[in-house]
Amino acid sequence: MHSIKSLSLILITAVFLSACSSKPTNEILTEQEYYSEARDAIERDNMLVAQDRLQRLESQYPFGKLAEQAQIELIYVHFKMSDMETVLAKAERFIRLHPQHPKVDYAYYMRGLATYELGFAFVERYFGDGTDYRNPIPLQDSFGYFNELISRFPNSAYNADARGRMVYLRERLATYQINVAKYYMKRHAYLAAANRCEEVLVHYQKTASVGDALAIMTEAYQLLELNEEAEKSLALLKLNHPDHPQLKNGKFEISGLAQVDRRSFWNIVSFGLID
Repeated sequence: MHSIKSLSLILITAVFLSACSSKPTNEILTEQEYYSEARDAIERDNMLVAQDRLQRLESQYPFGKLAEQAQIELIYVHFKMSDMETVLAKAERFIRLHPQHPKVDYAYYMRGLATYELGFAFVERYFGDGTDYRNPIPLQDSFGYFNELISRFPNSAYNADARGRMVYLRERLATYQINVAKYYMKRHAYLAAANRCEEVLVHYQKTASVGDALAIMTEAYQLLELNEEAEKSLALLKLNHPDHPQLKNGKFEISGLAQVDRRSFWNIVSFGLID
């Protein structure tokens, strides 16, 4: 019995000494220690620990030599955590506070990338093709941010990726305009449809939607009996997109978009009894 008590006392003493020798969790480390632990956590893909160490560094040493680097690292950490709203906020803050920083182009790039990701919701991106119909404003903002990066920093290492994303964004934005134009055609809003297609011709040249824009414009102007405008659109369609589906042996065929059933709401809900 005595030996058991002695063994217990030894174990308790060992645990106590071990606890005393370890660092308290709230101990303030040096700036370099915080940064080193954060970098090690990033390498191990432990973003929660990295976030904690970088935030502690920034809090304890706001004017230290690694404070600005910690802000840059935090932008990346939040991106890896898929927290795009925070990425956007921190990137904009860094740009505002450190416009002359040698790595500020990274903040410009991440601002565009976060907005790009926010423009494509997870469900729509992986489970459907609803991106052609969603609000185009985040995509327009992303395009503008990437364009600002390239304009301000022509030699930035991030420009190649930004340009590739801008090409994709232009295609998406042009497709959005075409879908809105088709929506207007179905509702016999021909002038509104033609104006949407004009947007494609002016702002999204060299995209795959230009041919569709010219075809819709031709059909809309024909239905509006604006013959001169219809002929101009058709001539451009024949010249630049001779293989468009609405051109058969050089002749233009209407799409039938304007033939959609336009019965009134009451006619539909009453199964034709009320017009």
